[in-house]
Amino acid sequence: MNIGDPVTAHYKSGKYTGTITGFRPGVYTVKISSVLRHPVQGDLHNPNVADVPFFHERKALALGEQANIAESAVHPFDGEAANYTDSLLAAVVKIENRLIAKDDAFTVRSLQALQSVKKEYELMYKVSFE
Repeated sequence: MNIGDPVTAHYKSGKYTGTITGFRPGVYTVKISSVLRHPVQGDLHNPNVADVPFFHERKALALGEQANIAESAVHPFDGEAANYTDSLLAAVVKIENRLIAKDDAFTVRSLQALQSVKKEYELMYKVSFE
């Protein structure tokens, strides 16, 4: 893959579309265009565990943000990238619906963290999840 190529990229449990803006051995720099899957909340080293010292609140990478992503997590993309805000809203609703379907301590903490993230998105992007 080359600079300027459209790609999908997996980064810290989220999945995005973007464009390659740089490369060094083993790592692509990807400029984010849309959100395909919102990052999960909680401690990545202790997945699905609610009782951890620090329960992480994860936001999606922002529109235009550039992230250094492992070469193995970047793949060619041949589709049309969705509007960033629309894709973010859809990704949040999807993860929220998946969490609501479960009933355990991890889900409760994840939904609480996601509510906080949603409030930030509403302020940043002038959107509503209602």
